[in-house]
Amino acid sequence: MVLRKIDDSPFYLKIDGKWVYVDEHVLRNHPGGSAITTYRNKDATTVFHTFHAQSKQAYKWLQELKSQCPTQDPKIVEEKEEMLPGYEDVNMGSFDISEERSAVISKNFEQLRLRVRREGFMDGSVLFYIRKVLESLAIIALAVHLQMKGWYVPSALLMGLAWQQLGWLVHEFAHNQLFRDHWHNDLASNPACSYFVGNFLQGFSSGGWKEQHNIHHAATNVVGRDGDLDLMPLWATVVQDLKMADNWWLSILPYQHIYWSLMLPLLRISWLMQSIVFVHGMPQHYYKYYRERATYEQVTLGLHWVLVLAQLYFLPTMQIRLMFFAISQLTGGFLLAHVVTYNHYSVEKFPYTSRIMSNYACLQVYTTRNMRPGLLIDWLWGGLNYQIEHHLFPTMPRHNLSKVMPMVKQFCADNGLPYMVDDYLTGWKEEIQQFANVARIASKMKSKIF
Repeated sequence: MVLRKIDDSPFYLKIDGKWVYVDEHVLRNHPGGSAITTYRNKDATTVFHTFHAQSKQAYKWLQELKSQCPTQDPKIVEEKEEMLPGYEDVNMGSFDISEERSAVISKNFEQLRLRVRREGFMDGSVLFYIRKVLESLAIIALAVHLQMKGWYVPSALLMGLAWQQLGWLVHEFAHNQLFRDHWHNDLASNPACSYFVGNFLQGFSSGGWKEQHNIHHAATNVVGRDGDLDLMPLWATVVQDLKMADNWWLSILPYQHIYWSLMLPLLRISWLMQSIVFVHGMPQHYYKYYRERATYEQVTLGLHWVLVLAQLYFLPTMQIRLMFFAISQLTGGFLLAHVVTYNHYSVEKFPYTSRIMSNYACLQVYTTRNMRPGLLIDWLWGGLNYQIEHHLFPTMPRHNLSKVMPMVKQFCADNGLPYMVDDYLTGWKEEIQQFANVARIASKMKSKIF
């Protein structure tokens, strides 16, 4: 969860061959938050249909915007990629597929998208999600039981595991994978939805997650758009990031590939802090969607910390309380981080000016790596080992991802596209190599300054 500054300047979007004008009024009322800005002045046809599958409200609004657009011949000023002159542009991918072939791939993906919808793979199972919520509650209950028996370390480890599993659930409800309208997915009184599993039990803001994560899905690994790439000053994912580094941080970044994995357990604490900041600012948020839900988020997030403090209160000493808090939070952080960092940090990134932005399917396939599936991995990773499938169909329920995997692999084979799936060690090495590539450039810059 890396929240970015909102760019509220007006722009155009092309959807189904027609331009629509997005002014401040449209932007403020967009339920998906800043995700709409990632395709500023570009063709957003495929990403629109993918994100708004079965949303009657979205398609109704689209028709209104098309009829109100002031021109179908807007003057689009092409953005220029900001390079770091004199240094190798490592970690950046190239998209050399011709426009004709790209159009064919887009057409074939549209057929695949309609097929999976027609065959029912976009429909969620209420029983599945009830079971997943009950699993997490059972883990919490076992953790509390062990705590009462004096088994503090196993109890803390189980709390970390429960928080990881709840993280997958808030992710799924934020994607509207079970219910198609936002209200049922967000409703605080619904015991299987995002305010309950996210804010209350997990401590993560559902709205904050959605604001960041929708952008990530719309422009995966796109420099300057995907907030998940903005890790400065601690890490630079691409060479362009080094322009933002002052001399002190530039002396640290040559070693980023060494300390990267050591910092993974801190991810949960980072997201907890960002959630508090986001929820605190929701009543004054730019987007109407978040302002309307501020009270629900603030109350449920506040109750989460009441639970945390209550659990710590019943521990016998301050030393044990600190130990329990650290073990549970760091365990939860590592279990989340080793999954969410594997899929995208291990592959190449693309500039916003790349033609790959005009081909949603190619963008997702080129920037995503799957983890080899298995019974344990499917459970522990919350289905995100099928990350390619998830990124192609973000509103598809977890329990259907493995079922469409053969279709997606065939789609990639038929269209000459890569399908990256590896064991964890292989993907982790590629992840480290990506950071090492930029670390090498940072070392060269450091030698010129010091």
